[in-house]
Amino acid sequence: IMLGFPTAFTLMGLGMIFAFINYRLSDPDLTFAETGDRVFTLMVNSAYGAMTTDVLISVPLFIFMGYLVERANIIDRLFKSLQVSMGNLPGSLGVATIATCAIFATATGIIGATVTLMGLLALPAMLRAGYNVKLSAGAITPGGCLGILIPPSVMLILYGATAGVPVTRLYAGAFLPGLMLMALYILYIMLRAKLNPSLAPKLPPEELAIPFAQKAKLLLTSFVPLALLIAFVLGSIIKGWATPTEAAAVGAFGGLLLALAYRQLTWVRLKEAVFLTARASAMVCWLFVGARIFSAAFGLLGGQDLIKDWVLSMNMTSTQFLLMSQVIIFLLGWPLEWTEIIVIFMPIFLPLLDHFQIDPLFFGLLVALNLQ
Repeated sequence: IMLGFPTAFTLMGLGMIFAFINYRLSDPDLTFAETGDRVFTLMVNSAYGAMTTDVLISVPLFIFMGYLVERANIIDRLFKSLQVSMGNLPGSLGVATIATCAIFATATGIIGATVTLMGLLALPAMLRAGYNVKLSAGAITPGGCLGILIPPSVMLILYGATAGVPVTRLYAGAFLPGLMLMALYILYIMLRAKLNPSLAPKLPPEELAIPFAQKAKLLLTSFVPLALLIAFVLGSIIKGWATPTEAAAVGAFGGLLLALAYRQLTWVRLKEAVFLTARASAMVCWLFVGARIFSAAFGLLGGQDLIKDWVLSMNMTSTQFLLMSQVIIFLLGWPLEWTEIIVIFMPIFLPLLDHFQIDPLFFGLLVALNLQ
């Protein structure tokens, strides 16, 4: 992984090699062909088990919805309308950036695209207005990563599939912490701007002198349609009216209609959205398959029992275990992506939750907040 080799194939390769070694050592009478058959049976069963997880169908649909919204320049319109509406607030451009990121996070489960897009939209605007570079970058990076926590997060879908926790409960649990975190970011920017106005100068009067009717029109044509789509998709999941997959399908169709309504749905943009969706979905799904094969080999070698015995020998309380696990996850965030942390390390932590009487839902929300 550190050398840059694809994580999914690293996990698959290591899983198969060590499963082969395990079968050879445990039964030396097996021929190479028989050992190979066992390894490939393990690989096929693990891959099939991963890819028949129904909730994973929602992953490409949510990603497609996000890329449609991005390619249709809806976020560009939204940022401009929020920038105009919040012009009188301290650090208004930073506040508008965080708010746009949070709304885009609720329109898509993808993370990298938000950071890239807001880097192109918001950073030049903030630098032109004389904003401090550190504060500008600091508004984009955490705001752009809110998609890890705020539904419809792909990370929560992967955790739900790994831990066997309903995605609807994860979404309902993550929504409030996500909004609270967004509010804290906004409050921080406003306080910094208030205490040190040179970090985030006020916008010129001519940029603020926009009639109320024009502001209202900008919000009605950018924020309201997207907000209605998000409310319908997430509301139907949380209320139990639709499964995450059904709601994702409706969201993808809604994103298509929005792009059509804004007259931004061209063949080139649609093709780009489909290609990017296929690429991102393939990465997530192959990673999930690789992790299943790796976990199967890890369990076969007694890795789970070894870690369980080691953790239990420390006689920790539930709180101490939670703190230790979250510190480990936090430190893993430097060398690894959130996808790798979820698919490789969650299967190691999850079997220990029963012993410490920790709800997997609560643990999953802590992990999501930590990774964000």
